[in-house]
Amino acid sequence: MEKKQAKNNRRNFLKTCSLSTFPFLIPINGINKMESNKRDTYKTTTPVNFISDGLAMSPNDYLLKLQEINQSKPIEADFYGNGGVLTALEEKFAKLTGKEKAIYLPTGTMANQLAIKLLNGDNTKAIVPENAHIFRDEADAAQSVHNKRLVPVGKGKPFFNLADLKNTIDYLYSNEVFKSGLGTIAIENPIRRADGTLVPIDVIREIASYCKEKGYKMHLDGARIHIAAAYSKISLAEYASYFDTVYISLYKYLNATGGAILCGDAALIDQVAHQIKILGGTVFQNWSNAAVALHYLEGIEKRWEEIILTSSKLIADLNNMKGISIKPITNGTNIYNMEIAEKIDLKKLAIYLYNEHSIWLGRANEEGIVKFTINESILTRSLEDILIAWKKGIEKASA
Repeated sequence: MEKKQAKNNRRNFLKTCSLSTFPFLIPINGINKMESNKRDTYKTTTPVNFISDGLAMSPNDYLLKLQEINQSKPIEADFYGNGGVLTALEEKFAKLTGKEKAIYLPTGTMANQLAIKLLNGDNTKAIVPENAHIFRDEADAAQSVHNKRLVPVGKGKPFFNLADLKNTIDYLYSNEVFKSGLGTIAIENPIRRADGTLVPIDVIREIASYCKEKGYKMHLDGARIHIAAAYSKISLAEYASYFDTVYISLYKYLNATGGAILCGDAALIDQVAHQIKILGGTVFQNWSNAAVALHYLEGIEKRWEEIILTSSKLIADLNNMKGISIKPITNGTNIYNMEIAEKIDLKKLAIYLYNEHSIWLGRANEEGIVKFTINESILTRSLEDILIAWKKGIEKASA
């Protein structure tokens, strides 16, 4: 298990989930040229991408979407994080999560780090999953910027349970002579480094009950929590109810070019704006991100119901094609394991789909598995068109 977990590192993630995969081994300037040519053909058609959590809009498509939003209802600008569409977005998230307030931040890293800092108070330690973004992908910000010590738990596992948490806490308390205090327990759900695995709700409930009893605060890295809600049928509000603070990304599936939302009690959220300022994160205007995120937030539950239904049909039909096998991950969400028979040249298939149909497919990992990711882009084409493209691609890649 630990060996498998080690393979799912940041480098592999960037290899399998970024533009470095389109097409295989072609220099970036070649990719840009091909993308430009493809835009001439498809104009504003969003690519169907089986790589990311959201739409892969070009700058041109993003500007067109902003114009569309503005024509429907004029976008009101914010001023240093206050007013306009930004305030509307914050209020919407507060309502969705059942929290008193929400605030916009420039990045998810800042949202996670400030939540832990403020929840922890004078306590110096916070417990985080060993494979969490907070622990692995935030450049030790907790230690180097906020003087907080992150204690990892659950090495080699997709997520930790109550027994793992208790064992870690017992070990800390029994082996430290000068105790500095543990203040916060963080959970990531779904887990990016575990291919979108869900943390079972019973596990969250048990941990939350224990933390409440012991006086520990809880933070949820819910960057992709809407995806968790869609696949688990558990509401965003219920997930949020077990945590003191919740971070949600604005770009992973809400299609903004950046930004994050942090939700929690008013007393804590009211402290965040000052922290953003002293860390240099206060931006003059954020309306372009806020407007797009708010647009895609509307109707997201029903849209993901349609995405899941459509993807189920798509995967069933692809599995009926010779040489293709797509299987779900245990406790998984929108990421599946795809295996392609040796007779099919994966590189040829991916290049054909990209060049001829603007369909993006990632490369295989060391185990020969392609991470097949479902997102809203499958609703931008008919299911029939996508399947025809795959059939033709398999024929050409098998020749």
